[in-house]
Amino acid sequence: MKNDRLRMVDGAGGEAMDSLIRELILSTLSLRSAGSVGLDDLDDGATVSVSGEEIVFTIDAHTVKPVFFPGGDIGRLAISGTVNDLAVMGARPVAIALSLIIQDGFMREDLRRIMESVDRTSREVPVAVITGDTKVVEEDIGIYAITAGIGIAEHVVRDSTAKTGDAILINGGIGEHGFAVLSKREGMEFESDIVSDVAPVWDVVHNVAKEIGWENIHAMKDPTRGGLSEALNEIAMKSNIGILIHEEQVPIKHSVKMAGEMLGISPFSVANEGKVVMAIPRDLAEDALKAMRRSEYGKHAAIIGEVLDEYRGHVVLETEVGGKRFLERPLGDPVPRVC
Repeated sequence: MKNDRLRMVDGAGGEAMDSLIRELILSTLSLRSAGSVGLDDLDDGATVSVSGEEIVFTIDAHTVKPVFFPGGDIGRLAISGTVNDLAVMGARPVAIALSLIIQDGFMREDLRRIMESVDRTSREVPVAVITGDTKVVEEDIGIYAITAGIGIAEHVVRDSTAKTGDAILINGGIGEHGFAVLSKREGMEFESDIVSDVAPVWDVVHNVAKEIGWENIHAMKDPTRGGLSEALNEIAMKSNIGILIHEEQVPIKHSVKMAGEMLGISPFSVANEGKVVMAIPRDLAEDALKAMRRSEYGKHAAIIGEVLDEYRGHVVLETEVGGKRFLERPLGDPVPRVC
């Protein structure tokens, strides 16, 4: 049911956010494209054509709470999130703009820690932080970080061009970021500690492209808000294909499974911040898998499914006991303020 006021779920990925964007944002803007990929495509970024070259442009707002969490912080998250949006569109990250909105009374030492994390992560890629803006406000927000990034398209890759017969790959375990943030925020203790996967994935993507060629990466997506379920459903709907996922092949740490069972939250719908999903020709999937595993952030990569002619626009999960069910698109990420 629609409400006159926006709710948290309207910005949490999934169907609710998609509806908000289409009904109140896309419908209001007249000029929505400056290249081959524009706002209407609702991809991870857009392209700008400049002197015959495609520049990929993206922007993110980061409101994670708490700002420090197991495995990372808002600084690492801000750089990684923007780099990953560029990477999954086939663009080599070149430059980032960083804007900070900071609460009055925020600790200087905490800001220093965040900026040191920004520096470490940007050097790791590498990508330069070249401009920015800083505001201090009286509202009780902690700190928000807004990052815009540009990259040079090595080969523009979409999330809407998966092909029948493709294999589906992911570079590691799912659900770790969302559960790590939730455990810190709520003071929860699980059987073993869960650490966020937040990391830049350009190296993973570039390794695969070098191994099999950019043209053989048919589709890519980073499964952030709404998790793997949202990412796969977007690929299926936009590409007009079906996707079959084998549950037993999806890497999920035991601690994440236990947390999901305890809280009644599926790891498939929980945000990741260091993962990339790819659709690759089946005959090149093993080569792509080996290339992923050569990266620090791809050691636990796996082939988790395939693209079908059946079930067009849908994702089907083959369960560990052999049954099949639709892997539905979530209404929104079940863990708010996760990125």
